[in-house]
Amino acid sequence: MDRFDPVARIITLDLPRPGLDDNRSHESRIRSALEGALGHPLWIPLDVCRTLSNILPSSGYRVEALVLDGPCGWELAQVSRGPLRPYGLAVDIGSTTLVFYLVDLLSGKVVSNISKTNPQRVHGEDILDRILFASRDNGLEILQSELIDLFNCSIKEITAGNGLRPVDISFIAVAGNTTISHFFLGLDPTHICREPYIPVVNSLDMIRSQEIGIDVHPQAWLYCFPNVGSYFGGDLLAGILISGMHHREEISMFVDIGTNAEVVLGNRDWLVACAGAAGPALEGGILSCGMRAQSGAIDRVSIDRDSLAVSYHTIDNKAPKGLCGSAIIDLLAGVFLAGLVDPTGALVRDRDRSRIQQIDGEWVYVVAGIEETATGRPVYLSQSDIKNLIRSKGAMYTILNIVVQNVGIDFEDIDTFYIAGAFGNYVDPQKAITIGMLPDIPIGRFRGLGNAAGKGAVEVLRWRGARKEIEEIRKKITYLEMNVRGDFMSQLTGALFLPHTDLTRFPSVAEMMRGYWNRKDV
Repeated sequence: MDRFDPVARIITLDLPRPGLDDNRSHESRIRSALEGALGHPLWIPLDVCRTLSNILPSSGYRVEALVLDGPCGWELAQVSRGPLRPYGLAVDIGSTTLVFYLVDLLSGKVVSNISKTNPQRVHGEDILDRILFASRDNGLEILQSELIDLFNCSIKEITAGNGLRPVDISFIAVAGNTTISHFFLGLDPTHICREPYIPVVNSLDMIRSQEIGIDVHPQAWLYCFPNVGSYFGGDLLAGILISGMHHREEISMFVDIGTNAEVVLGNRDWLVACAGAAGPALEGGILSCGMRAQSGAIDRVSIDRDSLAVSYHTIDNKAPKGLCGSAIIDLLAGVFLAGLVDPTGALVRDRDRSRIQQIDGEWVYVVAGIEETATGRPVYLSQSDIKNLIRSKGAMYTILNIVVQNVGIDFEDIDTFYIAGAFGNYVDPQKAITIGMLPDIPIGRFRGLGNAAGKGAVEVLRWRGARKEIEEIRKKITYLEMNVRGDFMSQLTGALFLPHTDLTRFPSVAEMMRGYWNRKDV
């Protein structure tokens, strides 16, 4: 259902001219007209009142008014003689990447988007490293200024690219995890990673964008998604909002796949959530040839189980530079099903001597040789990479399994399985099942949401009711603290194999394994 009721409106006014029989103030005149058009009371800030004595008479009392849906309802943000076109900015603030979406608030359409690397990465890929940095002298101020500077530069870029100015942006919606949101707002993150894991805020009232140094319309509001706790942030609430799982009678599961695995299970009556560390290997961050999903990254890999021939695709069809997350899952599934890696994750060296080589004293599986790559170095998956991947995928599956067990259902009871995050549009569910990362349920039940955080932020701009609905979602969630779960490590042990020590959990993979291992040439 397309719910379009944006946070900004333009109202054209043809006001009655003042006279001895109508000597109302400028403020009273415009307030009466706007409240009649809106059907609601209106707030007029002092800064806007200051402009009325010039604009109304000089325009002949024919003006356009920009009204915004602020924290206390409609308010007058600007009165203009000429035409106004309000825009909003929706932002997914990720620990690795920020994505900015420019939204036309009259049509609701996303007119442009740009992606930028989070400058805070220089202080550590791990979010805990950044929290430690924030605790040092001026550390928090540095982290916040890096994000605000990036915001302002990106706003100039995205507006100029569309023939606009930063002042044309009159509303900003931001979704990010709890820690990144604290950095952005200049809030102390110290206690987020210490028992009992307490953020400074769960639900922040809207602020003026300029209050934290963002250069846009002077009356522009900034909405930052609330969080449920230290490890369940606004980016996940945005994902729930976009999925619509909180409206459905059927049980759904939502998972954001990344360094942390954030999971929500439930329906319109209840929601249970948890988060746990899956490890950066699934994003390629710590792998020998891992890289972000950018030009030259291998994003798809397949291996013929008979000939062992390798085929791959790169972003922008450029010469390969490395492996991004979706390719890493493809590759691990491919080498396993082709018998190049055994269920423990060990490379089977005699299976393909041309590709299984030693590099820097370690056995590796070469995907692209030096003659194929853009760097003059091979792109490969090392034995230690495989072990790291198995730990990460095992943690992911264990977290999913614990949530399901706590509710007293099986994976088969899940009607729809939503996948969000960096892999949302790119992970092949069948490959993820093959390595034992996702449960073995029918493929038709999986739905990729792509950048759910960004889409949720866009929805806040397009639909005024989103803010209220987000708060209702937040209050409905029961959070399970994975850090105090005693059964996590015991269950993880069984998941540190391909696909699992218990093959009855993965019947479709067991069938594929039988088809291979029964061959005489193996």
